[in-house]
Amino acid sequence: MGAASNDSTMKVSKEEMKRAGIDLAYRDFCAHLLIPLNECRRKSFFLPWKCGDERHAYEKCQYEEYMKRVRMMKEQRGEE
Repeated sequence: MGAASNDSTMKVSKEEMKRAGIDLAYRDFCAHLLIPLNECRRKSFFLPWKCGDERHAYEKCQYEEYMKRVRMMKEQRGEE
């Protein structure tokens, strides 16, 4: 399924996220993509046209995780 796999396991540890300075609100199943994105942003002084590949991968992961949650809610409600 791409960046977000079907299993819900964290790919980075809490210590790695803490060392990378990831805020608690962003410590989710896509944090493994946010760490290199933030490093790239810092290196390029947050220029909006830089780090496009990293940003796309992170946003795709976020979208897939959102869609997974939507599917789970529909299944819980008995919808299709």
